[in-house]
Amino acid sequence: MALNARRARQLREAAAPLLLQGEEIQMTTLAGVGSVSVRRQALTAAVVGVLSAGTVMATVTPRPMYLVLTDQRVLFFDGNRGGKPGKLLLNLPRPYISAGGSRKAFLGLQYVTHLSMAGQEKGLKVTFPVQHRGDGPRFVSALPVTR
Repeated sequence: MALNARRARQLREAAAPLLLQGEEIQMTTLAGVGSVSVRRQALTAAVVGVLSAGTVMATVTPRPMYLVLTDQRVLFFDGNRGGKPGKLLLNLPRPYISAGGSRKAFLGLQYVTHLSMAGQEKGLKVTFPVQHRGDGPRFVSALPVTR
């Protein structure tokens, strides 16, 4: 399921002033960007469990960001927890990025890929949640594949 019409329009409006001459938007979506260590997950669960006497359970998830895929770049905007798109956080030129390690995750409900940048050692994990998992394969197919 893609972004609803209002959110997609807001995202296009946020990206419009940043587009280069002749640059076109090919896709907009929402995804979790980055990863959360097992240590941080366990620590958060333990602290919340102790503070709530075991009545509340907490989880830590990657930061939600809106992705705008253009014919020249991939733009990442603050996701504001699924609200109106915020400020531009990351701008990656498409010729220098590739996608690899793509797979379904968490019982097939999510789609995960890793973006690699030329000349960078560490990649960027991008997780498409249940509502947007169909956008994952479309996003990956638009980029070169890392082996």
